[in-house]
This record gives sequence, structure tokens and C-alpha cells, in this order.
Amino acid sequence: MKKRILLKIGSNTLTKETNHISRGKIEDIGMQIAALNKDYEFVIVSSGAIAAAKQFVKLESKGKEIALKQALASIGQPHLMRIFHENFSDLGLLTSQCLLSYSDFEKDQSKVNIVNTINVLVENNYIPIINENDTVATDEIRFGDNDKLAALTAVLLNVDILIIATNTNGIYTKDSIHDEIPETIKLVHDLKTLEKEIGDSKSSHGTGGMQSKIEAAGIAKAANIETWIVNGLNDNFILKALQNEISFTKIV
Repeated sequence: MKKRILLKIGSNTLTKETNHISRGKIEDIGMQIAALNKDYEFVIVSSGAIAAAKQFVKLESKGKEIALKQALASIGQPHLMRIFHENFSDLGLLTSQCLLSYSDFEKDQSKVNIVNTINVLVENNYIPIINENDTVATDEIRFGDNDKLAALTAVLLNVDILIIATNTNGIYTKDSIHDEIPETIKLVHDLKTLEKEIGDSKSSHGTGGMQSKIEAAGIAKAANIETWIVNGLNDNFILKALQNEISFTKIV
């Protein structure tokens, strides 16, 4: 039996903290998935549709900020999928798109449909690439930069590990950030202790920050799924985390 990993990639990882999607980073992720193919199957939750759109367009909006973001997501989503498709297919990997909204997780039939569809895709060697269906999401129910979406999906699909790729080496102790020598908290059993350590800073592209990652880990933990918070800016970050060659936070 292959182990199943749900990989959540934030905007900062996908753009390598620039203003456009990094093909190199998507290729790096694809190469790792190809290398792990014998033992692991992957489901990806990917942010980055808005970042992808910003490469191509500048939209005018007289309306709300959220409407502008939804329009950008609508333009960017096909571009994002195309970049995944092009880079992954060069490595012999097949991709598919799944757009989910928050309400899908509140309906039993929708949940059954999601599981069945994704299982068929994975059984046929397709890598489902999931994103929030931004054009129908409302401000109140948006997933924090897909962290919560990733956790809910991980639970639904009963994955072995939820890997959240971000732009830090996991979660740092508060004191070490204050002293400007960041020190990673490597193993966490109790999320309450972690709450005390985090600040409330958000990442530059993302809407998440560490708070939403801890909430996501809480959802996964309740279903006995490990969450790893790993620095996705490193090359080979999945392989290195699996081999314990880099510092990251593991929540068990």
C-alpha cells in the first residue's frame, strides 16, 4: 500500500516570494513526486491562482476588493493549471483539477463525491490539484490561504501526512524570533503550547500566516493525521523532510 500525502503549497512557495509563479518550483515539486512514486501517492492543494493572474493582467474594479480577487482567481486558475500540466507532463506525471468550496464539506453527498472522484483519479495515476473555488466563495467563508481546505481534504481522504509548504523552516519559538535567530519547534504533541509561540504576522502573498496553519493542524490531529510544516523554498523539501535532513515542525 502506498502512503498518501496531501501537499499544500502556499502562494509564497509557488512564487518563490516573487510576483510570479515559479516554473522552477513547480518542476522541483514534480521531480520529487516522480522520485517518490513507488511508495507515495500525492494529492495537491495549491494556492497561486491570483498570483498567476497578476502576471498577465491588471484589472480595474469599482467594486469590492473581494470581487477583484475573485475575478483575478478566475483568470489565473487556468494559467496555474497549465503551468502544472506542462511541467508535470514533462516528467511523465498526469494532472487534474478539482475546485472545492467550503459548503462542499457540509453536505454528506458532496463529501462522498469528492472522495470517490479523487480516489478514481489517484488509482489511475492522476495527481488531483485542488484549489478553492474562488469565484463562488464569499468573504466570510474563505479558507485561510487554503490551509483549512487542505486539512479538511486531508481528513476526508484519510491521508497519512499533511505537508504544508510555507516560507519558514516550520514554526519558530517566539523567543528565538525576538532574538532574530529563528529556532524551529521540531515536534509538537499539544497545540496549546504552540499557540503561545506564534505571532500574528501573515505571509506576503498568502492570506494564511501561522495561525491558520495551526488551525489546520488541529483539524488533521483530531483525525490522527500528522501535519508537517516545511519550508517549501528549499529544493527537494519533501524528500529532505521525509529523510529528516532539514528542520521542520511535525505536529502529531
